[in-house]
Amino acid sequence: MNILLLGSGGREHALAWAIARSARLDKLFIAPGNPGMAACGSLVSLDVSNHEQVTEFCLTREIDLVVVGPEAPLVAGIADDLQAKGIKVFGPSKEAAQLEGSKHFTKLLCDEMNVPTAKYARFDELDAAIDYVRAEGAPIVVKADGLAAGKGVIVAQTLKEAEDALYAIFDGAFGAAGASVVIEECLVGEEASLFAISDGVNFQLLASAQDHKRAHDGDKGPNTGGMGAYSPAPVMTDEMIERVKNEIIAPSIKGMANRGTPFKGVLFAGLMITKDGPSLIEYNVRFGDPECQVLMTLLKSDILDLIEGSIEGTLDQHTPEWHEGTALTVVMAANGYPGSYKKGTPINGIEAAETDGVKVFHAGTALVDGQLVAAGGRVLNITASAKDAQTARDKAYAAIDKIEWADGFCRKDIAWRALERTNA
Repeated sequence: MNILLLGSGGREHALAWAIARSARLDKLFIAPGNPGMAACGSLVSLDVSNHEQVTEFCLTREIDLVVVGPEAPLVAGIADDLQAKGIKVFGPSKEAAQLEGSKHFTKLLCDEMNVPTAKYARFDELDAAIDYVRAEGAPIVVKADGLAAGKGVIVAQTLKEAEDALYAIFDGAFGAAGASVVIEECLVGEEASLFAISDGVNFQLLASAQDHKRAHDGDKGPNTGGMGAYSPAPVMTDEMIERVKNEIIAPSIKGMANRGTPFKGVLFAGLMITKDGPSLIEYNVRFGDPECQVLMTLLKSDILDLIEGSIEGTLDQHTPEWHEGTALTVVMAANGYPGSYKKGTPINGIEAAETDGVKVFHAGTALVDGQLVAAGGRVLNITASAKDAQTARDKAYAAIDKIEWADGFCRKDIAWRALERTNA
């Protein structure tokens, strides 16, 4: 099977690594990829936003299947455009991808299918939004309705923070994504994620995970794209997973099918586990980053069986199998991230770090005259697996100590919630 994987981050490196393990793979092409992914397949220079260029490559190279890593191409309709030319795609249609492309779209589905979620209101005018937050009070959550690269959500602890967020959004801080806003009550509890894969009718649960959004230890500092993750998340007990399955994921899949826009692909449920049970914060329509890195580390099944089951409508015949234990990933980011940071700073020691079951996934790297350098904000994902979270964490941080990168930093407390439970 010839496969084209679209994307260039840590999530896509993990997907490439998992796909490359499949006995069913003939050739793997990755566009545009990164230096770490070169060991998994052939890197090709394609503009992923140019659907015609991607289509032409697929037809010329006899690509059997396209796997789309990031959300932006899916929301832009790349699956529809490729399928129109007879090319199989793993990922939802443009309409189904609105589950991530529009927070209001998801809220309406929740209303329709009685999926538990935060109370909300949508506004496309600043004054009405300001009046609403003043009436509701703080804390309150302000969200740009559209795609904002994971940065369009502000958890405002004060009315001033909420108002400042609204002024910024309507002033164009997130471009077209902020043409309207969704304002939500601030749920109290513990955040976690549960992933599922769907063929439009059937679905299989994958695994739970917990991300660390804040830049610094103790969940301090600004929100980021994610500074580390681990799987499974202890808060997601068997009982809680069953509730999320029945109360959130199953009705959502059914609702999308009822609408005539069946969801095919990965459904990533961002959850708040409250005292009353699970509540949906948001949906994403692809694997998380860095959650994908830990999921692929634990996955024992052939990922191509699951992907093809999603495309062909045969997921009921494929139950994913998992390695026991915990997988954990620590993100090394450029100093200053998520604010301004330098690019082009040298990195050494990756090979030395990849021992004792540790894998380093490249998230934002480049090769310049043979030297590996940082080329983004989140740069490396040091990923380890072990029998428990403490051992996995120890392995990951021991590996980080072997990496020579003076301009990088990482959080030192990944999996603190899991360890707090263990030590309680």
